[in-house]
Amino acid sequence: MKTQLKTGRGRIALAAAVVGLLATTACSASSGASSGNDPLSVVGYSVLEAANKPVFEDFEDTDAGKDVTFKTSYGASGDQSRAVAGGLDADYVHFSLETDVTRLVDAGLVGKDWKDGPTKGIVTSSVVVFVVREGNPKNIRTWDDLVEPGVEIITPNPGSSGSARWNILAGYGHVTADGGTEEEATEYTRKLLENTIALPGSGREATTAFTSGNGDVLLSYENEAILARQNGEAVDYIIPPETLLIENPGAVTTDAQPAAQSFLDFLLGPVAQEEYAKSGFRPVIDGVATEVEGANDPADPFPTPGTLLTIDDDFGGWADAATKFFADGEDGGALGIIPQLQQDTGKTA
Repeated sequence: MKTQLKTGRGRIALAAAVVGLLATTACSASSGASSGNDPLSVVGYSVLEAANKPVFEDFEDTDAGKDVTFKTSYGASGDQSRAVAGGLDADYVHFSLETDVTRLVDAGLVGKDWKDGPTKGIVTSSVVVFVVREGNPKNIRTWDDLVEPGVEIITPNPGSSGSARWNILAGYGHVTADGGTEEEATEYTRKLLENTIALPGSGREATTAFTSGNGDVLLSYENEAILARQNGEAVDYIIPPETLLIENPGAVTTDAQPAAQSFLDFLLGPVAQEEYAKSGFRPVIDGVATEVEGANDPADPFPTPGTLLTIDDDFGGWADAATKFFADGEDGGALGIIPQLQQDTGKTA
């Protein structure tokens, strides 16, 4: 049965270090003939690595992609963005956060019109979920369950990982969505960090740390939970009553090869969006239908959450949220709410 899809991570350190080294190493992916042009350079956040492989193959089967080969680099979203700003070659970038693209706009590496397309620059989407041990032995269902004594949380580090920023804002936002004050939301987030036992560098490293046996719950993307189940991991996942819509932007760089725009156009079409859906991402266009192995209900893989928060409606957009919540205090400026809480709780790494 098919259904209409709805739009919308002593042992921990070792696992994180090994995966981080692999994730940030550039690799090549090609299955078609080469025309002699340079490979198309794709730079993305770590979670995309597995999902992109079938997408590349599908693009290479099109007229626009028949002579295209790819080279790739994956890692924590913020680190990848800073690497491109520092000179890493990129024709197309696909990051976790809008701010990781706007950094490149400010550097003149991505055009100011990058959000002018039909999806406003968004290529993949997901929601924040709780990944738990199979059978959910601690009966974790709500955000309040995460701050109970003895619950051990793993989530990526907001200093490097886009996934972490979505996760932490979802926790903060559940308080205000239920009528709480910003002070109460900040205090909740403090408790959340106090129960956090590890902050790996990227979303993929956090997943590896959790599936290696550490912690009781992983804050993660829905697609990461689905991929883990597809890979045979003994985990379940919970969509909490209040969660946050994750929107991952993609953009062509200003000096990209012509094939990069064709590739981006392909990514926003039904073939690529179906491939991303099979990897657990919620489609960003209408009319995509497929079953999704590893979803709680493969025939209805992406149910509408009870309360779906968004960055624009609930946090004032990323331009404001990045400063308010994540300012790092450079140039003598004030710390954002989350770095200050990390400093206060000692949860900086």
